[in-house]
Amino acid sequence: MNKIPVGLQLYTVRDWTEKDFVGTVRKVAEMGYAGVEFAGYGGLSAEAMGELLDETGLEPAGSHVAIPLMEEDLEGVIRYNQAIGNPFVGVPWMATELRNPAGFRQVAKKMNVWGQAYAEAGIQLYYHNHNFEFEMMDGVTGWEILMNETDPDLVYFETDVYWMRYAGYDPAELIKRYADRIALVHLKDMTGEGDARTFAEVGEGTTDFAPIFAAAEAADADWYIVEQDRCNGSSIESARMSLNNLKAWNKA
Repeated sequence: MNKIPVGLQLYTVRDWTEKDFVGTVRKVAEMGYAGVEFAGYGGLSAEAMGELLDETGLEPAGSHVAIPLMEEDLEGVIRYNQAIGNPFVGVPWMATELRNPAGFRQVAKKMNVWGQAYAEAGIQLYYHNHNFEFEMMDGVTGWEILMNETDPDLVYFETDVYWMRYAGYDPAELIKRYADRIALVHLKDMTGEGDARTFAEVGEGTTDFAPIFAAAEAADADWYIVEQDRCNGSSIESARMSLNNLKAWNKA
């Protein structure tokens, strides 16, 4: 995993950013993360965010922007991310009512339009998967619809290795298969079995990351992004543990 920098999805530490966004970002930088992926901007203006990134030395490694906000204020989203030098903006989630073939096709069509607007602004649009994209519906999965019906020059993907495993797929194999579409790789580990499966810090669960790292390197992914949806203990310490384990792997 030597070539690819490691960022933190700030959703991981949302209980901290809600109380002190600026102070939390500073803590993330002190841990040694190279960048951050946003899930909201803590109420900061683009100018203030740019100053915070400059101060901490963190790079913007993406931003999760909900579909309704893209529909309502695409130009505003583009302006903000251009101003902070963020080269990636992603769709993080699909509402339950869209999780059917027609809904996936509707989102794919919209992403082609948004992807063109982002591309003209020097930004890459990506889609972040969970597990529901891999459920079979009338002989096709949502993942296949999104892959096949979005323009490969305009729409990229952020592969979440936990949710791929949860859905019964091999993350490394999928990254290899769709290498030219992969921009970012979400790293999170898994512990437990069956319905008891849940999130773990990277390196603290049962995921074999070696083939994932090899596939991501071969795909020339831009970022690894640590994310943990739920933390049993302190989310800050969870983020620190994942990064320390990744650093240890890098030295091994």
